[in-house]
Amino acid sequence: MNAVANTDRLEQQVAFLMEIDRLKTVLRQTPITDSSRPENTAEHSWHLAMFALVFAEYATEPVDIARVVMMLLVHDLVEIDAGDVFVYATNDAAVAAQQDTDEQVAADRIFALLPPDQGAELRALWDEFESKATPESRFAKTIDRLQPILLNRESGGGSWSLHSVTADMTSNLIRRTMQRDSVLTDYALALVDQAVLDGLLLPPKPGAFTE
Repeated sequence: MNAVANTDRLEQQVAFLMEIDRLKTVLRQTPITDSSRPENTAEHSWHLAMFALVFAEYATEPVDIARVVMMLLVHDLVEIDAGDVFVYATNDAAVAAQQDTDEQVAADRIFALLPPDQGAELRALWDEFESKATPESRFAKTIDRLQPILLNRESGGGSWSLHSVTADMTSNLIRRTMQRDSVLTDYALALVDQAVLDGLLLPPKPGAFTE
């Protein structure tokens, strides 16, 4: 026997799913591995979900990996409205503050497309990711930082070359955003050192402060 659909609820869900298709049009600074084009944010979110499944054993705290995956699938939906802000640009306090405002407004609109119960559930996942207050959000943030480093390496420098990024800029970002005492964090820092040796990343600026 077929279930009787709540037509209004179904239409809200369809509207949300069609709206988030727009994430495929949001281009990031990082190229895909063959350097043929920039990665889009929908691809980025899928790739991070796969990273979480594969790298679950490296979480430094016990995590609900299904929750991590859900968090990563929704964490960048706000870029439909707010766009992708190059991570190094957020070192500027004014840029970071504007990004936060834009993303909060975007979250209010996008998650409200869903029925209230589902909208609240997905919004809570997005808020949790931003907070870094749970083991799941800290692990998700670690993966979110590692993936572009690997893409830049595989693409021959990627956004590092495009924006003249230096090793100290990248290592400081890793230490601020990735989990401490983590295999993945140590791996990311080693990738930075090797990228300098390989000519893919500029060496630290003279006198640069390392956090």
